[in-house]
Amino acid sequence: MNNWWVDKTLQDAGPIYLISWVMWVILSITLHELAHGWVAIRCGDDVPYHSGHMTWNPFVHIPFPWAWIMFVMFGFTWGLMPTNPANYRRRYDESRVAFAGPAMNLSLAVLCVFADGFWLKFGDRTGVSAEMMKNVHLFLYTGVLINVVGFVFNLLPFPPLDGSRILSDFVPAYRRIWESEAGQIAGFIGFAVLFFVVSKYVWWAGHLLSALATGIFADAIGATWIDPI
Repeated sequence: MNNWWVDKTLQDAGPIYLISWVMWVILSITLHELAHGWVAIRCGDDVPYHSGHMTWNPFVHIPFPWAWIMFVMFGFTWGLMPTNPANYRRRYDESRVAFAGPAMNLSLAVLCVFADGFWLKFGDRTGVSAEMMKNVHLFLYTGVLINVVGFVFNLLPFPPLDGSRILSDFVPAYRRIWESEAGQIAGFIGFAVLFFVVSKYVWWAGHLLSALATGIFADAIGATWIDPI
């Protein structure tokens, strides 16, 4: 089990990082899916509401058991928000609904960047210990990382990612490709390659972007940034 992500996380960064990771993955996926639902309802589709998915319960948004098994195995997983594009009122509403999820990830990342910078600037004035300063910094940085990667990964144009729905809404020929039988097979293979091969580069880029964003903002407000991991 030495290659299990839980063991590697505990060995490389400790229990606080593991707890932060689990909390942020669950919270970010829940809010990502709720964002899809909120925008879908505004666009005229009441399926998210009537299906019982407009809830804060992560077990509704992260399908049990397979998505949770994937989370336990790999440290990341997917969520689900049922919608019916036939109910949308306007052209390009499907792309609006699809983009709402990544937009939520981006918003959470920006919020965590600001919170982390202000914590590094003013946190020690609250009288907390140096250990608490470090742990909160790590928690907020993890929020940036999870949501930066969630934003970038979900915009890749491969089904079932949101990027494929956005591109399909603007380029109908692309939709016809991946809705065909051959396209669905190709999409499955492409997604598998993304998840098992390309994703490690996405995570590397996510760490780089997260460190740059938190470091630049901390420097801009006169705080001292340190690598939390």
